[in-house]
Amino acid sequence: MNTLGLSLQEGNLFESLVIKCKAAVLWEFNKPFSIEEVEVAPPKEHEVRIKIMASGICRSDDHVITGALVEPLPIILGHEAAGVVESVGQEVTSVKPGDKVVPLFLPQCGECKSCLNTKGNLCIKTDFGLKRGLMADGTTRFTCKGKAIHHFLGTSTFTEYTVVHESAVAKIDSTAPLEKVCLIGCGFSTGYGAALQTAKVEPGSTCAVFGLGGVGLSVVMGCKAAGAARIIAVDINKDKFAKAKELGATDCINPKDFNKPIHEVVMEMTGGGVDYSFEVIGRTDTMTAALACCHNNYGVSVIVGVPPAAQKITFDPMLLFTGRSWKGSVFGGWKSKDAVPKLVADFMNKKFVLDPLITHTLPWTKINEGFDLLRTGKRSSLFLF
Repeated sequence: MNTLGLSLQEGNLFESLVIKCKAAVLWEFNKPFSIEEVEVAPPKEHEVRIKIMASGICRSDDHVITGALVEPLPIILGHEAAGVVESVGQEVTSVKPGDKVVPLFLPQCGECKSCLNTKGNLCIKTDFGLKRGLMADGTTRFTCKGKAIHHFLGTSTFTEYTVVHESAVAKIDSTAPLEKVCLIGCGFSTGYGAALQTAKVEPGSTCAVFGLGGVGLSVVMGCKAAGAARIIAVDINKDKFAKAKELGATDCINPKDFNKPIHEVVMEMTGGGVDYSFEVIGRTDTMTAALACCHNNYGVSVIVGVPPAAQKITFDPMLLFTGRSWKGSVFGGWKSKDAVPKLVADFMNKKFVLDPLITHTLPWTKINEGFDLLRTGKRSSLFLF
């Protein structure tokens, strides 16, 4: 009896400990990350504390640094990662310490209207677009130098340890390589799903993909997997064309090579426009170009790139009146908690590859160098913790 009682007390004490670890903190906009020692509080009810093992960087993170995506500061960014559960709060049932997991910037509570609707995936528990930077109870689990540090999209993966809500974590195959499947936490799933889930690309169709970063290349892969007959890749950096063709693009064009708007070029190439187009950059001018290059009666254009803050789109409504459809896609339309384990299983069964999406692998303390690479047009950098 005494031994059992002592064991339980020790277990509770262990779970209640604050962890001190290193994290990349953004204190000011347009300034480098600062590697700091932070305190990570233990998980509360329905929360999970994760040891991050690998994290990718995404253009959305950089949008916060530049102020294009406004978030409260100071903040720990990062939302595309994989790790191992360190401890769990009370009432957590879907994961346990030692499980390999992927944090989910788009949670799946299973109870709200979007989660219950077969066509929806924008769970009400997401911090996406709300910019609270806090956990569900209105507090943070991070402190540094006596100051509260905000969370990012409920994930904050640029740290050795993070805390997420149970609805924002997916258990994955215990044999999965975390340094690769971390990309399923955002970039790959977002692009791949935009083609398969949101647009529902059909066999034999024609597609145009604007932007050939990691997400854009994942759209190309999704279009190919769906059986598209022609995939036109559009980018102003011709160095990306070889990789795009390797992954399924049939044509690669650079808008700088033409003296006419790029949508007119695509319309001429396809005899009236593509069936599906995808904007994977996050610029209003390319969003309207992508819409204009799809067929005027039945074309579908999907906005995948995060729109810049405080900018509006002006376009001729006739583009839509004739029958085009304009759609948005968050996390590729996937219901995250259900889809991520299946996507990891598909990767393990060699249904798609992830290696071509990783151009650099760096120790996470070189995070600022990773963002420099991103800004020079490299597709993806990966940090190992």
